Amino acid sequence: MMPHALPLAFAAAAVMTIAAPAHAQVEPERCPRFIAGNEARIIPASFEVAQLQGGEVRLTFIGHASFLIESPLGISIVTDYSDATRPPQTPTIATMNRAHITHYTYNPDPQIRYVLHGWGEDGAPAQHDVTVDDVWIRNVTTNVRGGFGMSGDLQRDMNSMFVFEVSGLCIAHLGHLHHTLTKDHLDALGRIDVVLAPVDGGYTLNVDDMVAVLGQINAPLVIPMHYFGQSTLLRFLARLEEHYAIEMNPLPVVTLSRATLPREPTVLVLPGY
Repeated sequence: MMPHALPLAFAAAAVMTIAAPAHAQVEPERCPRFIAGNEARIIPASFEVAQLQGGEVRLTFIGHASFLIESPLGISIVTDYSDATRPPQTPTIATMNRAHITHYTYNPDPQIRYVLHGWGEDGAPAQHDVTVDDVWIRNVTTNVRGGFGMSGDLQRDMNSMFVFEVSGLCIAHLGHLHHTLTKDHLDALGRIDVVLAPVDGGYTLNVDDMVAVLGQINAPLVIPMHYFGQSTLLRFLARLEEHYAIEMNPLPVVTLSRATLPREPTVLVLPGY
């Protein structure tokens, strides 16, 4: 089965996004278990950015391992923020990882309110548990191999899988993941609805191990990142197409809600390279 495109009519259908009713609650819900309804679907947003409604979250693939995540109350996050993947606007929050210079910078925009490093200091793992308006962010640390400008064979707790809860959706960005996950990792992650997964097949995990990680996390929606050209991406999609629906989004931006998550495991490719 070859990847297929979403109908082009969806590209301008942001106004049709089904979402939970707007509400005044600010404290984010703590990753509830999601049960998709019979009408669940993914509807991409257009580039004419509309105001998000309560229950929605917007993801834009900037490139490499960087996504812009936006909440209904106007909080914006850029993942794996670096000098190579700075967005046109200053985000509220930036997260970073230390495995490679294209995943962090020591010179972030000084207007960013929260800069969250995925690595710790003085041998202690990074620990983040931050609530900003309608966004809750926490991290789960993992190890990285040596190389990429670092000495030694193993760097402990130098990568963080950041979990963002927005509008009741739990979104996990795996960062520069170099190994499969233990039960402790999975318990710390909790329920994940959307996973942003590096699929390069070598610099992070090989394809088989990444497929195993996705099975461990068991999120209904996977969005690939950190691939180097179409051949790398297609190799990953070919490995998953037996068990996942494959959707090719026409735009690098998508608006999601709990009501629009897929009923079957789905890979959604956002163009961004």
